[in-house]
Amino acid sequence: MEAYLEKPQPPAIATSRKTGKWKKIKQQKILYLMILPAFLCTLVFAYGPMFGLYMAFTNYSPGGGSFFESFFRSEFVGTQWFRYFFDNGDFYKIMRNTLAQSLLSLLIGFPAPILLALLINEVSGGLFKRFVQTVSYLPHFISWVIAANIIVTLLSSQGAINELLMALHLIDKPIQFLQNGHAFWGIIAVSNTWKDMGFNAIIYLAAIAGINPELYEAARVDGASRWRQMWNITLPSLKPTIVILSILAVGNVLNAGFDQQYLLQNTTVLEYSDVIDTYTYRYGLQNGMFSYGAAVGLFKSVIAFILVVAVNAWSRKVNQQSLY
Repeated sequence: MEAYLEKPQPPAIATSRKTGKWKKIKQQKILYLMILPAFLCTLVFAYGPMFGLYMAFTNYSPGGGSFFESFFRSEFVGTQWFRYFFDNGDFYKIMRNTLAQSLLSLLIGFPAPILLALLINEVSGGLFKRFVQTVSYLPHFISWVIAANIIVTLLSSQGAINELLMALHLIDKPIQFLQNGHAFWGIIAVSNTWKDMGFNAIIYLAAIAGINPELYEAARVDGASRWRQMWNITLPSLKPTIVILSILAVGNVLNAGFDQQYLLQNTTVLEYSDVIDTYTYRYGLQNGMFSYGAAVGLFKSVIAFILVVAVNAWSRKVNQQSLY
């Protein structure tokens, strides 16, 4: 009877797993050494500055001494700056503009690289295929300063867009695109799509290259057309990549951008162009309200974190696929 009452000894699974992990690390030490510089850069430039989030809860004002002396001696005010952001009249406008521009960019810009990758994959000519790829992802490497000047030139009163519309007799007089606040959201969405569509398509092209060619051969034997092969083989194979990138895209929904808005906006459309990043820059740096700018930035980061966690959990439950 005593034998049955004895507590069973736990198996040494945890120890063996720990030993196996260290053995694996030792075997792949070269790979870990290769990622060490990237890890250190992330630690220094991404996680190191996070101590500055304390500024969002203080009334920071640069003093005559060192930065750290002024930083840690600032008056602690708790959530005062967050309440100020929520209570003033700018909150609704800033959130409306940020969400509108981000969601429009997501609606237009997310399916665009998928469609482009599918079309490029169907091109049989090798030289023409490489040419299209190069031309499509080239705008990604253009600075927003140059890209904004191109967009302003195209949309000006005597720009190519107005000239084309007037030549087709679709309009009688030039449209002032960049003076129309309601058109600004669409201009930002189309500009973001044009700039990043080709570069983002590279990810989907890489995923398409990893699809087993035997699936296409079997489909051709069964008489499937190119369209049916794309619909029944290529798109389902891209589903894991699409899910991961969609989770990351939703996490950036409050990150509408800064460069494009700052370079394309003017006082006429400020009511529709001002987003969280430009608002933080104007109040935090130009007006010297450092703590207020830090509070607004922290609010954006917290909401983005919550969105990523929520969408990742939903995707894991519905699609059995997730980011982590």
